[in-house]
Amino acid sequence: MIVLHGIPNCDTVKKAHAWLQAREVGYRFHDFKKDGVPIERLAHWLAHLDWTVLVNRKGTTWRQLDPAAQAAVADAASAGDLMRREPSVIKRPVVDWGDQTTVGFDPAAWEALLQRGAARK
Repeated sequence: MIVLHGIPNCDTVKKAHAWLQAREVGYRFHDFKKDGVPIERLAHWLAHLDWTVLVNRKGTTWRQLDPAAQAAVADAASAGDLMRREPSVIKRPVVDWGDQTTVGFDPAAWEALLQRGAARK
């Protein structure tokens, strides 16, 4: 089952929802605000992705952090601590496709993932 992680009022997450629904792709939505950051998934993401991809340094949450808090995010462990405390700092959406995780909305990459998945069935 595909799991789309994010927050519902994020424009990029809204685009991701619409894209998946238009293709009639089954998925589950995990709301960071309502359900929190899934700690076991965060550990998996940090083990398999570069932490710099997961931290949204262009977003409001990051910009509102004081410079010392920003400077303290220097590795996967410190990034993980920040993402647990401030889920809105996670770049969205994070999508678990089963055997792969993507960060951000990339229709071309997502289409390729769907095609690859369909070819295996």
